[in-house]
Amino acid sequence: MGNVVSMANVLIIEDDQRIRESLARSLADRGHHVSSAASGMKGVEQTVEESPDVVILDLGLPDIDGQKALKMIRSVSAVPVIIATAQDDEQEIVRVFDSGADDYVIKPFSAEHLDARIRAVLRRSTASPESDVVSVGGLEITQSSRQAVLSGDLLELTRKEFDLLSYLAERTGTVVSKRELLAEVWRQPYGGADKTVDVHLSWLRRKLGESASSPRYLHTVRGVGIKLVDPES
Repeated sequence: MGNVVSMANVLIIEDDQRIRESLARSLADRGHHVSSAASGMKGVEQTVEESPDVVILDLGLPDIDGQKALKMIRSVSAVPVIIATAQDDEQEIVRVFDSGADDYVIKPFSAEHLDARIRAVLRRSTASPESDVVSVGGLEITQSSRQAVLSGDLLELTRKEFDLLSYLAERTGTVVSKRELLAEVWRQPYGGADKTVDVHLSWLRRKLGESASSPRYLHTVRGVGIKLVDPES
């Protein structure tokens, strides 16, 4: 497993030839095997053909929008995707995570920084969960199929809603701070806006048939964080 993390098959989808070639050289110098594509459609095709370990995806592509390319990749592969973007707008970042991104880097960035992000997403993607299924009261979460069922009914969750619910369910009864959720679910270790967490919690509560004022599974501990509990216990 250590070799997988230290060396990876990396696909770079980037239309700027100078950036593309510079990144490819730098990552190859760090021991990675690198291939590249100059357009979104070509990148999606190479993702299918090459089955890379990780994809670096630029959002500003000439043929199709980067988020559309991301959704196309997600429809055919679970490969970790790191978004490369010149935008640091919070809503834009939330959108790319909800579309299926695993991490992001803001341009300009160094090859050293990108290499660290690659190793981080590979560590996460190769980590084996202790249990594939987590059950809390009438809620059952299956990691491998990324499905959550409440009292026999399948919940229609976005990628981030599932990640948030799963993270809290794995820590049932434990209060988790919003800072930890931003770091572990949204991969924003240097801080971010609490409203990102609040908005997703609000959506999640609605789908669980509860509200902040009448909680069942998701309980806010004011000034501390949020915890998921078994409402039947």
